[in-house]
Amino acid sequence: MKINRIDHVGVIVNDLAAAKAFFLDLGLEVQGEWEMEGKLLNEVVGLNDVKVACVGLGTPDGQPWIELIQYYTPLDEREVRQPFSNTLGIRHIAFAVEDLEAIVAKLKKKGTEFFSEIQNYEDKYKLCLCRGPEGIILELAEKIN
Repeated sequence: MKINRIDHVGVIVNDLAAAKAFFLDLGLEVQGEWEMEGKLLNEVVGLNDVKVACVGLGTPDGQPWIELIQYYTPLDEREVRQPFSNTLGIRHIAFAVEDLEAIVAKLKKKGTEFFSEIQNYEDKYKLCLCRGPEGIILELAEKIN
């Protein structure tokens, strides 16, 4: 028995179009779009009367991808939570990037919230964290050569 790789990470969103646009603007590409409903989906996710729309976004090299999921039914009536970096659970998605300064400048122009300015991690990486759509924390990391 072995695990071969991480395939994808699912992220639940209220506004699928806005989340998709954010990640496309960041540089990801659509890998697929689909809707699902029915008995099998109900059983897999452990809910009743499930209907969802999904967008798979990734990099051209086929590495693990992000699956954005919007539930049409059942709805989660709670507000989107804005977690802190130390909130328990899955906390951020990290992207290896090129030209971090240009990406940060682009996101700042669009009003993206950043946790700090770009930081140097042991002269190995330039790093910064920002808050993407619906509170998703993103780590942007550029390897220093």
